[in-house]
Amino acid sequence: MQYRRNKISLWILVLAPAAIAAALILSVLLGSKDIGTGTVLDALLRFDPGNVDHQIIRHSRIPRAVGAMLVGAFLAVSGALMQGMTRNYLASPSVLGVTDGSAFAITLCMVLAPNASSMGMIACSLIGSAASIAVVFGLSFALPGGLSPVRMAILGTVVGTFLSGVSAAVATYFQISQNISFWYNARLHQLDPGLIQLAVPFAVVGLGLAMWIARPVTLLSLGEETASGLGQRTGLVKFAAMASVVILTGISVAIAGKIAFIGLIVPHIVRYATRDIDYARLIPCAAVAGGVFLTLCDVLARFLNYPFEMPIGVVTAVLGVPFILYLIRTKGGGRHAS
Repeated sequence: MQYRRNKISLWILVLAPAAIAAALILSVLLGSKDIGTGTVLDALLRFDPGNVDHQIIRHSRIPRAVGAMLVGAFLAVSGALMQGMTRNYLASPSVLGVTDGSAFAITLCMVLAPNASSMGMIACSLIGSAASIAVVFGLSFALPGGLSPVRMAILGTVVGTFLSGVSAAVATYFQISQNISFWYNARLHQLDPGLIQLAVPFAVVGLGLAMWIARPVTLLSLGEETASGLGQRTGLVKFAAMASVVILTGISVAIAGKIAFIGLIVPHIVRYATRDIDYARLIPCAAVAGGVFLTLCDVLARFLNYPFEMPIGVVTAVLGVPFILYLIRTKGGGRHAS
């Protein structure tokens, strides 16, 4: 049985380059404007600045496809780490209010430092992500029963809703609602290629940290007493996992804004498909699946209300809300191994 699990995970990783390439190609080819394959190749190999189609390919569709792939991977890995570390099947950056914290920090940055650089935006997003995690987990430890999946999700929703409401009030008062709408409505067609490039070093650190603690998180997902009995320094593992989540979620929000439910849905799908419990394999599989999933959701969003685009958050919410209700119904309110 274990061999079969390993084999499925291995096949996912072997097929990953083909799946990633196919999703990226679809994202670049399909859109409200019909652009042929030949034109796409010309835009890549013989770019003509005076050609509108070439401009669309180079400056809109390619950054959009790459950004969606990266953000999907980052959020999926963040969700997998949170679920493994807390043994909470409802844990994810969006459900526990982490993305709201990042967006709130960006709102404050735009008020207090309106001329902040892209790196400043990323830094604020990371600070907001860290602060919201600290608040949610602090409240969970302080309140009776706060660590149960449903109660922690409720706390995360309350904190996230509060931060979102304050952000809206601040934006209205200082008349920057239009400026922050990108981060609250996740407009992937407005991704900044420069911001994506700046985020790459952070992504390398976040993903590298996730893989470094993959084995300890596997033991932690079996129970804290089990992990401690096997010699794991559980406090250090949790801190490293949260650091990885902060980095990956923070740069995701900085790049693309708030996108819900990717970190909730994808890790569960990967676990169900592979029947694997080893995070050394689950994390890379979740990264691939998350990137492909969000990219295909973005393609779908372009055609649900054609020729107008549906916000990507609507698509992920339509898939995510029923999924979270299914998890609550099937798993109940207690804590479970991931």
